[in-house]
Amino acid sequence: MHFATKAIHIGSEPDPVTGAVMPPINMTSTFELDSPGHSKGYDYTRANNPNFTRLELLLASLEDAAYATVFSSGMGALSALISTLSQGDKVVALNGVYGGTYRLFNHIFNKFGVEFIDVIPVTVEAVEKALSLKPKWLIFETPTNPLMNIFDIEFFVKLAKKYGVLTVIDNTFASPYCQNPLKLGADIVWHSTTKYISGHSDVLGGVVMSNNEQLKKDMDFARKTLGVNPSPFDCWLIMRGAKTLQLRMEQHQKNAMTIANYLEKHPKVRKVYYPGLKSHQGHEIAKKQMRCFNGMLSVEFNLPLEDTIKMISSFKYFTLAESLGGVESLVSHPATMTHSIIPKKDREKIGISDGLVRFSIGIEDCADLIEDLDKSLS
Repeated sequence: MHFATKAIHIGSEPDPVTGAVMPPINMTSTFELDSPGHSKGYDYTRANNPNFTRLELLLASLEDAAYATVFSSGMGALSALISTLSQGDKVVALNGVYGGTYRLFNHIFNKFGVEFIDVIPVTVEAVEKALSLKPKWLIFETPTNPLMNIFDIEFFVKLAKKYGVLTVIDNTFASPYCQNPLKLGADIVWHSTTKYISGHSDVLGGVVMSNNEQLKKDMDFARKTLGVNPSPFDCWLIMRGAKTLQLRMEQHQKNAMTIANYLEKHPKVRKVYYPGLKSHQGHEIAKKQMRCFNGMLSVEFNLPLEDTIKMISSFKYFTLAESLGGVESLVSHPATMTHSIIPKKDREKIGISDGLVRFSIGIEDCADLIEDLDKSLS
């Protein structure tokens, strides 16, 4: 079964009771038991719900995973995953993880003895040195946020396995349509389903996927115990959004490529970060491991900071806002928004300057988006 067919049919079988083509929303906190300790598969929605099950079947199929567990958000998913670690465990990260990931490790879980080691800059020697410390995980995302760096998944998976380390990949920026890290050897994949998977900026969600049955049990237990479950309605919305993921990603990519080429030639632009461009240093690796490029790109403008801020606050079609992956185009300023939790000296160390602007390119008519950019830059 091909991707688009799976997205529409897996988990969406007509309701056996009523024949409804769209499965119902099971808005219930509790379920009737046949007898004490004997249920029909569900007993309490914090633990599980039919809408969770249907969404998990769908997302696992799209990511080519055996198992999936859905959560209240991407951070809820990561929190559940980190809860499987113990005091004294180490986690090695390749430079470029999401600011919220950095915050969760360094402001919450470090208090419980989980050490976060950020490899900056990323060289084979530096990564091997960190892996020799025997961490539990090597965690990274590709493309990275917001510099769109590309890491060779197969290479780093093999390097991690050499040291007996599990590989955990945040696949949010790529989506399951553009990239499938488990097929490239990764052990665990997680997403903020808030972004491309749901695609309409109207819901929060997260998911952890793997081919490990014990991890599936651990994730289900963590969801129930930590209380990081989604609502049934949220799962229904995410499932509806996922049905058009392929169509949306193709349009996101088409628009992003057009805009990246336009900006790369603009005299007021210093640099464009988009893996679809041949000028991008990770272009060949991206072509090798991605089905298509995404709709995310970042830009450094040849403008004073105050003019850059003024420009991104005055667009007509690009909305100044957090998040990404929706049908509408968004613009953000990483230094003061998504990555503001990272100290300035650390931001500059990893390449996030005050002049960097990140765009989430939507699926509007690209001519209107370019006209908006042109007017603001003029």
